[in-house]
Amino acid sequence: MKENKKEVKIEIMAVGTELLTPYFQDSNSLYLTERLNDLGNDVSFKTIVGDDWDDLVLAFREALSRADLIITIGGIGPTQDDRTREAVASVLQRKLIFKQEILNKIKERFNRRGLSMPSVNKKQSYIIDGAEILENKNGTAPGLWLDMGSKTVILLPGPPQEIKPMFEMQVWPRLKKFQTGFTSRKELKIAGLTESEIETLISDIYPKTPPLKLTTLAYPGQIEIHLTSYSTESQNHAERKMHRLEKIILMRLKDKVFSVTGEELEEVIGKLLNINKKTLAVAESCTGGLLSNRITNVAGSSNYFLQGVIVYSNEAKTQLLGIPPSIIEINGAVSSEVARAMSLGIRERSHADYGLAITGIAGPSGGTQDKPVGLVYTALAWEGGDEVVKNQFLGNRDTIKFQSSQKVLDMLRKHLVKLKLKAPMS
Repeated sequence: MKENKKEVKIEIMAVGTELLTPYFQDSNSLYLTERLNDLGNDVSFKTIVGDDWDDLVLAFREALSRADLIITIGGIGPTQDDRTREAVASVLQRKLIFKQEILNKIKERFNRRGLSMPSVNKKQSYIIDGAEILENKNGTAPGLWLDMGSKTVILLPGPPQEIKPMFEMQVWPRLKKFQTGFTSRKELKIAGLTESEIETLISDIYPKTPPLKLTTLAYPGQIEIHLTSYSTESQNHAERKMHRLEKIILMRLKDKVFSVTGEELEEVIGKLLNINKKTLAVAESCTGGLLSNRITNVAGSSNYFLQGVIVYSNEAKTQLLGIPPSIIEINGAVSSEVARAMSLGIRERSHADYGLAITGIAGPSGGTQDKPVGLVYTALAWEGGDEVVKNQFLGNRDTIKFQSSQKVLDMLRKHLVKLKLKAPMS
């Protein structure tokens, strides 16, 4: 790859009045930016424009004046406010040409569902004169590719389930001509440390040159370290530079890193349980089923997850888990004693290898001076032992609930790691 390859000015133009409201987010441009970065290209401009004709024409005319590669997202559907195709044709002073083969494919798509094609879909059969058709196997709106010498214009559909496969299969291979380098990325996910603690451990190894970047992002219950490596030589060279930095970070943070492949904590737990043929059951109070939901969101969780119970009331804790009322009366429902009894009770009644439990005060009300909002006890039980952790989480109700589920899952992960059970292949 030559060092002096011309920099390509790229603009992404997301179309849709809904994207200018508080209710919809333009996530497609983030996806396209990441893939363009993989080619060593930076995006110079991002534009969000509504469906108004004059605004569309103005936005595309400006993009054409400053960018070499323009990718539009959305506005090529069947409705009256889908005008991207028409606006681009107008600015380029090109005609729209009817294509019978496109119409036939749209009709066939409706026929497969036992439906007749509405007449409004016919407008999607028109393409800009000189454009190449990008087949849409997941919708009715074909994409378009226009090569105009020094300029390239690509029109893509808006729905994520349509734009991503179209881009990967039909656009990405053709964009290689714009490639200026090679990018490698790695995402390390960490639990059990604060952002400031991580900064203290790795502050001296931040890369000093732009081709290697380290970014720390804080989320409730976990911290992420994003590594990006760029090379003008080869993909292998970019990955080697990345691996050297990753290795140092892993040596510093050790078992606090629960994923180096982007997996969520529940996926990591699932793989550990599955490969070692261990089972799990959970008892939840303040999280109200969130923990069970996260566990069962992983495909194949039926192999290791036996059951989950939501014991919100004191009576439910007694009836479903066999916790003596005296334990609750003496210590309160939010206590280490009750959390321990919950984890032991669910493990015994389900005959699982491991029992997890959560009890706490998610707020915003219900807290006292002795037991404030955010006080949560998480517990783990196994054959011959148990562990209870007192936590004081901050944030709103949803944040406290998520942090509670994250904490108890990480307790199980650390326990499994300490046992040196077989680890899944990364």
